[in-house]
Amino acid sequence: MTTGEPDWNDLRFFLAAARAGTLSGAARALGVRHTTIGRRLAALETALGASLVLRGPQGVEVTPLGRRLLPLGEDLERAIEAITALARPGTRRVRLALPTGFSPIFAEGMAAFRKACPGIGLELTSGSRPVDLRHGEADLAVRIGTLTDETMVARKLCLSGWSLYASRAYLDRHPMPIDPRSLSGHEIIGFHENLAGVPGARWIEAHGEGATIVLRVAEMTEMLAAALGGAGLAVMPCMLAEPEPRMVRLTPDILGSHPVSLVCRREIGNEAPVRAVIRFATAVIKDHAALIGGEPRRLAESGSRTAPIDLAK
Repeated sequence: MTTGEPDWNDLRFFLAAARAGTLSGAARALGVRHTTIGRRLAALETALGASLVLRGPQGVEVTPLGRRLLPLGEDLERAIEAITALARPGTRRVRLALPTGFSPIFAEGMAAFRKACPGIGLELTSGSRPVDLRHGEADLAVRIGTLTDETMVARKLCLSGWSLYASRAYLDRHPMPIDPRSLSGHEIIGFHENLAGVPGARWIEAHGEGATIVLRVAEMTEMLAAALGGAGLAVMPCMLAEPEPRMVRLTPDILGSHPVSLVCRREIGNEAPVRAVIRFATAVIKDHAALIGGEPRRLAESGSRTAPIDLAK
């Protein structure tokens, strides 16, 4: 590689790719095309004369040099944020990381949040890979699953339910399963090893005998897209499938669940802007608890899912 003076604006594209683990995930986080991520990464690598990430079919892997650059890049990122805050003392940025599928319900409430808290710049990111709060990848995170990091403050809000779904396109070509726990002869969408611990993967392992796994996905958005296309049955989070009219729930049962918690670093938990975002996130999750928990659509819609968010609680 030829070397030159690096454009440090490109550093944020490297940080986003390293955090997301994929170019597409980095693109979603920054709101740009994945080709832009690849181009800016390549420009930074050319300027430095070395590779920072290795690209593969499952995403990107940070090289040893990239791992050495990460903490330096994060220090620079925080310094730029501090300089920006000095220039705009009336605005405090708070970054909230969400699991896949949670962005729409938070976006619905953003207008109310902005009206109530005009001095807070709330940034939302989403993806299946948990962000590293300790290294400043976000200030707060909605996490699904058991939490083990005692350095974080966590508030359990509800349960995330999973159930069995098929698209109308799939059911046009295959009979409706008589017993959802007997899927012999059916095609089903499986999970990549990075999702081996999720409820859907465990349920398929226990009840998928005789079914053909037609593909394995590493992202829940990929599972929804494949299921909508008719690729196979899908055991997936109810909050992803229930709002989609082309998906049919095959059983009212909850086939597995995980706790949903709001997590933040202990040292920032008492900051006023962070507390405001905590109130907002708590209200959003509780307002949509029936959807997240897996209450069937016909039941969930009997109650209000669009009640105003009370930020004063």
